[in-house]
Amino acid sequence: MTARSPYADRLAAIPIVRRTVELSNGTTAYWEYGDAEASVTLLAVHGYRGDHHGLEPVVAFLEGVRVISPDLPGFGETAPLHGVVHDIDAYADWLAEFAAAVAPGAPVLGHSFGSIVVAAAVAGGLDTPRVILVNPIGAPALEGPRGILTRLAVFYYWAGAKLPRRLGDALLRARLIVRVMSVSMAKTRDKRLRAFIHDQHDAYFSLFGDRDVLHEGFLASVSNDVRRFAPRIDQPTLLIAAEKDDITPIEAERHLRTLFPDAELVEIPDVGHLIHYETPERAAVEIRRFLRPSGGDTR
Repeated sequence: MTARSPYADRLAAIPIVRRTVELSNGTTAYWEYGDAEASVTLLAVHGYRGDHHGLEPVVAFLEGVRVISPDLPGFGETAPLHGVVHDIDAYADWLAEFAAAVAPGAPVLGHSFGSIVVAAAVAGGLDTPRVILVNPIGAPALEGPRGILTRLAVFYYWAGAKLPRRLGDALLRARLIVRVMSVSMAKTRDKRLRAFIHDQHDAYFSLFGDRDVLHEGFLASVSNDVRRFAPRIDQPTLLIAAEKDDITPIEAERHLRTLFPDAELVEIPDVGHLIHYETPERAAVEIRRFLRPSGGDTR
């Protein structure tokens, strides 16, 4: 990596431990941030193609919160699930099992594709007192402001899965394609922050297990959205949305809030689908407020 993180100093002050846990479909790698004796533990799930590093800027501002952040199956340092298609049900089942083993009863956060995984798991019975969704996928990706680009992405991932393995793998890991994705999502005009964002995507967007799980994960991401699960989530829910999100328009996020029995929506201006990189402090302030004990256990 060549660009220094604007959040490096804050993150360096936080204890970080890498751990693994054996689950029914394989080994999951996860990272524990903060004091193991903290009064609040938060389980945080990253988005598609990334890994746990993506949420670290938010973690850097979550003083007093212990954060458990796994790599999704097939991404980062977690191997693909054994013998199953990586659809939304498989990811939800994995998260429920992981949470029960590592962070039972903890509030749970999901970013982007992670918002769908979290919503599916909670709707399916994952035990959690509170739910936080950052840049939630609140409408079908094919209907968003960049629906045409999403259709191109569908073809891109299909081609990567169908070409001869060597060519397909090269296409899916192509730095130029990763950079186009990164440029299209970043809204900040800060050159140093943009350099950091691009560097993060260069470093971590190609750490997927294989092209099959990447394609399956992509299909899961564009075939589902949080609306499907929202009515079955009774827990208090915090939606942190961006006014310039190209994947889910802010109007769709406002409608999404109405589908939950108990949800509030925080809108962050001048940012798109990269709240976790561009405005992590603002997100962390809202997360800490939402997790603040109010007579109940938020462990």
